[in-house]
Amino acid sequence: MVAHAYTVAFEGVEARPVEVQCAVTPGLPAFSIVGLPDKAVSEARDRVRTALASMAIALPSKRITINLSPADLPKEGSHFDLPIALGLLAALDVIPRDAVAQTVALGELSLDGTLVPVIGALPAAMTAAQEDRALLCPRASGAEAAWVAACNVIGAGSLLDVVQHFTGQSVIDPAKPGEVGGNDSTRDLRDVKGQERAKRAMEIAAAGRHHMLMVGTPGSGKSMLAKRLPGILPPLSPIEALETSMIHSLAGLLDEGGISRARPFREPHHTASMAAIVGGGRSAKPGEISLAHNGVLFLDEFPEFARATLETLRQPIETGEVMIARANAHIKYPSRFMLIAAANPCKCGYLSDAGRACSRAPICGEDYLGRISGPLMDRFDLRVEVPPVAFSDLELPPSGDNSATVAARVAAARERQSARFKGVPGMRTNADAEGQPLEEIAALDGETRDLMNKAAERFGLSARGYHRILRVSRTIADLDASADIRRPHLAEALSYRLVSSKEA
Repeated sequence: MVAHAYTVAFEGVEARPVEVQCAVTPGLPAFSIVGLPDKAVSEARDRVRTALASMAIALPSKRITINLSPADLPKEGSHFDLPIALGLLAALDVIPRDAVAQTVALGELSLDGTLVPVIGALPAAMTAAQEDRALLCPRASGAEAAWVAACNVIGAGSLLDVVQHFTGQSVIDPAKPGEVGGNDSTRDLRDVKGQERAKRAMEIAAAGRHHMLMVGTPGSGKSMLAKRLPGILPPLSPIEALETSMIHSLAGLLDEGGISRARPFREPHHTASMAAIVGGGRSAKPGEISLAHNGVLFLDEFPEFARATLETLRQPIETGEVMIARANAHIKYPSRFMLIAAANPCKCGYLSDAGRACSRAPICGEDYLGRISGPLMDRFDLRVEVPPVAFSDLELPPSGDNSATVAARVAAARERQSARFKGVPGMRTNADAEGQPLEEIAALDGETRDLMNKAAERFGLSARGYHRILRVSRTIADLDASADIRRPHLAEALSYRLVSSKEA
């Protein structure tokens, strides 16, 4: 008779149900696993056999067949150890078959029967809740999975604990969610001396989730500004926190099962590969742009990134998701991030300083920023020049508002956008608006439209650039608590589009 256990296989952020069928039949002694397993799944038979032996459970001298259904779905990872062990124990009538059939299990087994934590417990709990089953996982993964309130999560320390739980000898209490983490950053905007225009641009970018490019000489404070951006962003909403945590769960980044309400801040080095930035590899893992979902992706030394890597950012910036196509799978990850890029004006970095610039100025500046293609440059809503800071300015007292004050204005603007887009799928901020909703929220009066038409003709704006200016204008109006876009709002938005490769 065949015993049934259940687990999941991961496809992107989704956990697809997998049925583990175990049959113990007469024949030559063997232990085989079928159903398109990878090397880690095939090795599960040795870990399961040794773990059962440590509990003084001997396998019968029969043919043991484990089928992972659906058989055409690739099975990867060590989390199949526990469901295979459960199916085998149920087939041997050590634990009740009906109890095992009502449970989704995942976990890696040590040779002594201890359960080792695995990635993906949070997406697995979502699937278990949809299937109306409990989730059995290692104790260290229980705090993470317990965030899904609709699922009864059981965190066990060893295979012996699992057997005692199912036989009623020692029932395991349901797991409790981990701690909620906030933004504990001590970096404040007032630490940056001067750069008031760049600070203002950062406030606008944070309020509307706009992409921003900073161009300036080395040491002007570009990285310092970018690293203070998380301090002015509003915390993640519960839905956003769950979306982000599911991706981080697959990447193994959740600390002790805690879900953070602080927005992600990812800053990959410019030598990172395309697979590291976009995602991919043998098992199509999420990349930095997906790990920055609902947060900030900071790319320092932007022109130094490989050209092919930069060009792959164009689609995720527009659509908010990335498709990783492989021979055996097509995986889709969400990637609705805010791109903050920093670049020097030229290779030597001192194009604007006649005394320190190289002999190739200003041609070197055009060549250097020319590494950023026109279509990619067009996707930046805000382009800001960050001038060098004089030594005398460093001795001045802090200027401008602190991060808490700016964060309050950003939060107020975000609340206006949330109310505006309530009930509109796929739109949360002004940067998401397109089509008819954009025309409605960014309607211009006669005087403002005349200015927009002149600017579009003077600067040769593309349709994308035209719409991005409207979105930035709407965000500036939100920060000003204005119901309509006025001429000063549009003029300020236009001023952030003037930095091109030649002008920089």
